[in-house]
Amino acid sequence: MHTSVLDQDRRSQIGRLFCIGIAGPEIDAATEELLREIQPGGVCLFARNIREASQVRDLCTGLREVLIDPIISIDQEGGTVDRLRRIVTPLAAAGDVSKANDAEKMGAIVGELLRILGINTDFAPVVDVVDDARKGASNGLFTRPFGNSKEEVVHLARGFLNGLQKHEIFGCLKHFPGLGAAKVDSHNELPTIELSDDELFEVDLYPYRELLPRPNVAVMVAHAAYSGVSLQEKGQNGTLLPSSLSGAFISGLLRKQIGFDGLVFTDDLEMGAILRGYGIGDACRMALVAGADVLCICADPANVRAGYAAIERTVASGGISEERLDESLRRISIAKESLAAPLPFDETRIRDLSEEIADFNSSL
Repeated sequence: MHTSVLDQDRRSQIGRLFCIGIAGPEIDAATEELLREIQPGGVCLFARNIREASQVRDLCTGLREVLIDPIISIDQEGGTVDRLRRIVTPLAAAGDVSKANDAEKMGAIVGELLRILGINTDFAPVVDVVDDARKGASNGLFTRPFGNSKEEVVHLARGFLNGLQKHEIFGCLKHFPGLGAAKVDSHNELPTIELSDDELFEVDLYPYRELLPRPNVAVMVAHAAYSGVSLQEKGQNGTLLPSSLSGAFISGLLRKQIGFDGLVFTDDLEMGAILRGYGIGDACRMALVAGADVLCICADPANVRAGYAAIERTVASGGISEERLDESLRRISIAKESLAAPLPFDETRIRDLSEEIADFNSSL
């Protein structure tokens, strides 16, 4: 299907750079064809993939049969972003939690539930800082972040991560370098955030400086531009380059300055902020060159194939160095070695955890 001078080993390695969404609750023929063709390193589950506990476990088992040690992820934050509400009692929002031991209990409940279902990575916690001065913007964050100050964000997010890691679930800090001051939702358009260098470094980056590095934690990079920040780059067309496609933010700020050498995911590259401005192929290429390890394409199989083909062409033409590609493959390999196997499937324990969530919610 793809014309390339790359050998089969290199082509299969390119698939590892992708985390994709799949269409439904089972691996149907079209989904299996896509998985075998791309061999993505990971799959992210959404509400459309979730019907009941045993079905989710069967889906995860099926993914492991088709893919090699996949990163099986989900956005299980609680509140407005709760993918498992069909299976267990809906979970309180992070913004409703005010004590670190409650945040840790929340993480532990989520962690055990994910392990039983066969999921190994949670795209949480949200560590965007939304203090009193930033509240009320229509940026899609609502009650998703922990805390009302940078210190509370760190205190509570650390507790949540500790709870996840009791059950060996990977966490993921998001959305780097910070969406707390955004005025619009990046699902729809690119936020241009008016911050000074000082505010970005002292407020928005504080959670990353405090919580990294730590084992079994990834970072997800936001689709946003920062008009008052000196790191901000411009694209070829003169517009502000999103942080998710920016080497200054990923390779410079996150890797070199903060010193993070773990796994970096893009946010979903099908979001309006990216897809309309760049197209999926250029977005994938630019994100990888900028320093991202895993390219998230969460819905359309045509976009998954187009993104894969764009990276394959870029690697074959030398547009991405072998060293740059191998850096990401190394990080992905290290992360996969740390992923925990699922716990035995236990419907009774899932019901118990659902009751624990109800008790937890009422205690807040």
